[in-house]
Order: sequence, then structure tokens, then C-alpha cells
Amino acid sequence: MPAAALIPKPLLIDMPYAPLAKKPLPAGRPREWYITHNRRLKAMRLAIALLDSGVYVPNQASNNRIRSMAEDVGIHPPSDITCHMVRALMRYSR
Repeated sequence: MPAAALIPKPLLIDMPYAPLAKKPLPAGRPREWYITHNRRLKAMRLAIALLDSGVYVPNQASNNRIRSMAEDVGIHPPSDITCHMVRALMRYSR
């Protein structure tokens, strides 16, 4: 076996992060589906921001802390339901 095959190739990441292009949501769904979908996306963005800031345990993520993170990130303040979803996402990601 050649020695070059044993050396792992470095992972090159030259491009900065760029979000994917947005596509329109499918038409014809009930209004509740769109509300839930957008709420899940918001909860996911907030959970990622909290994890990046060092909040790893759902007990540390109070409603006030989640809402202040939303303000820091530039997201509209979440409702109590969305705050509950953020804590649920943090709980089940472990």
C-alpha cells in the first residue's frame, strides 16, 4: 500500500457560510401548518444561537433568556409556545 494512501486529505472550506436560497412554501395546506412550520424554524434558529452562546441545558434557557437572544440575533420575540419548543429541541438533541 502506498504511503500517500494513508495520509488523510485535509478538508478545505474556502467559502464562508451562505444560507440556501429560499423557496416558496407549498400551496394548499391549512393555515395551522404554515404557523407551525414557521414556529419550528424560529425555534430551531434560537436553539442553535443559544447553543453557540454556551447555553447547553434546557433549564438554563428561561423565557427571558430566549427572548433576549432573539433580540440579539434580530428575530421577533418568540411566544411562550415557541420558547417551550426551543427547550424541547435542546432537550432532545442530547
